[in-house]
Amino acid sequence: MDWQPHITVATVIENQGRFLLVEELKAGRLVLNQPAGHLEPNETLTQAAVRETLEETGWEVELVGVVGIYLYTAPSNGVTYQRVCFAAKALCHDPQRPLDHGIVAAPWLSREDLAQHPERWRSELVPRCIDDYLAGPLHSLDVIRN
Repeated sequence: MDWQPHITVATVIENQGRFLLVEELKAGRLVLNQPAGHLEPNETLTQAAVRETLEETGWEVELVGVVGIYLYTAPSNGVTYQRVCFAAKALCHDPQRPLDHGIVAAPWLSREDLAQHPERWRSELVPRCIDDYLAGPLHSLDVIRN
């Protein structure tokens, strides 16, 4: 059996009604996503979420909970992703830190701003994770077992 889902993490970071997102180039398009990426070998899910957020936005964060666990099959390539989405608070920003390859910017947008541009969502998981965060509840980080 060859089918293997890709394990990914994403982080929802809110500050005064705005959410930290990334603008990234994907297949020639500029799309919006949460700071997100793949789990690397010998890395925990929480370590991956903190690392990806720093690499893609220049922000150090503290994880505060689990928003949810999602299974998503991308229509563009048929790949299935298991996304563990965390909530975090922003601690400090390094504006001089180079961002990951393909990341153009890390804007703070309101949910309303995001809703106005569905054509720019990397996937429907982008607004769904924010909506689930807003609706609650947040789950304890203790549900993550290493």
